[in-house]
Amino acid sequence: MLYDCRSPADRDRGIAAAIEAVKNGELVVLPTDTVYGIGADAFTPYAVKAVADAKGGGRQAPSVLIGSRHTLDGLVFSLPRAARDLVEAFWPGALTIVVEHSPSLAWDLGDASGTVAVRMPLHPVALEVLRETGPMAVASANKAGQPPAPTAEAARDQLGYQVRAYLEAGPCPDPVPSTIVDLTGATPRLIRSGAISLDTLRDVVPDILDAQET
Repeated sequence: MLYDCRSPADRDRGIAAAIEAVKNGELVVLPTDTVYGIGADAFTPYAVKAVADAKGGGRQAPSVLIGSRHTLDGLVFSLPRAARDLVEAFWPGALTIVVEHSPSLAWDLGDASGTVAVRMPLHPVALEVLRETGPMAVASANKAGQPPAPTAEAARDQLGYQVRAYLEAGPCPDPVPSTIVDLTGATPRLIRSGAISLDTLRDVVPDILDAQET
């Protein structure tokens, strides 16, 4: 079902429905500050697999979205100083960091080799959901090979009844994917250019390398 979160009453119903769906292992589509995402509870393996199945793009590991910076400490064994500096500067926002996750976590995010890509989005609807559900495994809300959906309604046209709740908040204000920085090595490395430029990142962590420089 699609809920128009631009209406206060529908927003409350939609957020409640999305939270219930995630807790039941079902899929939801929600807005972020970059593109709409299709997501599920990160700790429910069949739900994470359902995200990949809905997209039809194989077993590529999804990102994990969180609703609080403090949640990050519970997901990683140890957080590099560069990661903390970037999080302090750009979260919530359009920065995804790749870090080594704690080996004690009972999740299956696909072929991630002990790492996780984490982001805290800057969108009130997404944050309200995430603060109740906990970490969600999220990918862009579109079929593999198709452009990211600019609205929840457009996502519904692609994904249909595989998703339990669609949260519509209108077109994303800046539909550019998040920037991704890999912090698992000795030197931070930009692995996807996006909404935050390399020069802006280097204002905070000067030694970040472009992928082409490694």
